[in-house]
Amino acid sequence: MHGSLSFVSEFAESFLRVSTTSETNVVGCQVLIFPPILYLGELARILAHSDVELGAQDLNPEMEGAFTGEVAGEMVSDLGGRWVLVGHSERRQYFAENDSLVAQKFAAALRAGLKPILCVGETLAERDAGHARDVVCRQLQAVFDEVGPVRFASGTVAYEPIWAIGTGRTASPEQAQEMHATIRKFLTAASKTDAGRMMDVRILYGGSVKPENAAALFAEPDIDGGLVGGASLDPEAFAAIVNAANAATIAAAAG
Repeated sequence: MHGSLSFVSEFAESFLRVSTTSETNVVGCQVLIFPPILYLGELARILAHSDVELGAQDLNPEMEGAFTGEVAGEMVSDLGGRWVLVGHSERRQYFAENDSLVAQKFAAALRAGLKPILCVGETLAERDAGHARDVVCRQLQAVFDEVGPVRFASGTVAYEPIWAIGTGRTASPEQAQEMHATIRKFLTAASKTDAGRMMDVRILYGGSVKPENAAALFAEPDIDGGLVGGASLDPEAFAAIVNAANAATIAAAAG
């Protein structure tokens, strides 16, 4: 929950300017921006002639109804959004979103014609207790059970180790790769009829991606891009991360 109308406008214009005057080439990899929903329409206007795509940070599972203050996936689409985050670590932590609700949101995103990015990840206590893999696989399984393998393959997964976000602890590229490989293995095993399709599902890393560590993270074989947090508030820092993604020919998302 950052920014203002002037901030998002200046960010978009600055990012486009930096992108066209530096080595960054936004065509080289897929670039997504997830602003607060109020600013989605303004960003869509500014970025209309660029290759940057937009999404929402959350959605309600329902299409319409008496849900004051909520936003349906169809509304996101109306504003120019093509993507949506579901199950972000902050939604799970601060708003008590459980696996079932996250799975419903994933299904609602598909219903609205949006491309969902499913966020999964463990807390510090869960990792220290040796439960990290079980937690992440449980979160994935809930969505698999809700939508099935074919529809699941329309989405993207983002691994967010909660213990590596704003805690002073960071995940090494090797630690991140280990969990990404676990996710890849789960996806292929869970889809017994179409393992090849699951191999094509992109898995982004979202644990404090910065210009300083982006290249090392993106060099890992199962890390297909980044879900960028605090660094995405600085257009030059985000452009540098995109540049690292371009070098690896993968994806970068700001949310």
